[in-house]
Amino acid sequence: MRQLAIIGPTASGKSDLGIEIAKQIDAYILSIDSLSIYKEIDIVAAKPSKEELREVKHFGIDRLYPHEHFSVEIFIQLYKEVVEQCHEDGKNLVIVGGTSFYLKSLLDGLSKLPEINTLTQERVTKKLQNLTQAYEELAAADPIYMQKITPNDRYRIEKALLIYEASGVTPSEWFAKNPAKPIITELPIYNIDVERAVLRERITKRTQKMYDMGLIDEVCYLEQKYTRAPNSMKAIGIVEVLEYLDGTINKDEMLQLISTHTAQLAKRQQTFNRSQFKDITHAKLEDLAAIILNNTL
Repeated sequence: MRQLAIIGPTASGKSDLGIEIAKQIDAYILSIDSLSIYKEIDIVAAKPSKEELREVKHFGIDRLYPHEHFSVEIFIQLYKEVVEQCHEDGKNLVIVGGTSFYLKSLLDGLSKLPEINTLTQERVTKKLQNLTQAYEELAAADPIYMQKITPNDRYRIEKALLIYEASGVTPSEWFAKNPAKPIITELPIYNIDVERAVLRERITKRTQKMYDMGLIDEVCYLEQKYTRAPNSMKAIGIVEVLEYLDGTINKDEMLQLISTHTAQLAKRQQTFNRSQFKDITHAKLEDLAAIILNNTL
């Protein structure tokens, strides 16, 4: 089985290119998009259309409900399932998406965690009732590790506490003794290189298209069904619509904010993609298909 990854900032054309390549090399697609994993978040996530999903079998789309937790650990397990399916079906694999952090997790791997029993989980749950105090306890014990975690990041504070309580050593000590092992050792990575002005124009057009497709109705439905509590409800495109529904901004301001925040995200994605991967090919969208196929076929 051959595999490759296509990454790039949001609205850069990854999905269309991924489908084109997958059809050429007889491959399945694994999405690495932090919103596409959720069912019912369709317009905000800018998922491929139903027709496109029928053209090539996709994984990592519509896997969880918006109130369910998603993490790197879940993604890695999903990747392993997809690879097994590819082997069974005699298919190659194209990994496509904008959340390159998940791709990096495959290359870097994850450290194993200590065994966590019911009593440990109960102690940690009790401590998490006072999140500030729990954070301060960890910060005092392991200041360097906790510098990477914000005081309101409940998920990561819980994970650090579980390691601390279950192993009896700080997270820094645990990870030093249990280094991560890569899941993938070799993976050609192709990054879509796009000028900021062109990308900003594409983002603006996509934002308007999302609005025309029923963005506000989708967010209303999601809020009614899942409330505003889940992490998925804090995504770009949802937060701004909720502000509009609250009456704090008007429609034009809402669309402008979505475009601006998406462009800021795209800039962060571009920086990450250029700084976090060693063996990577950067090229413009119109050139990448030929480059990929020349290197793959």
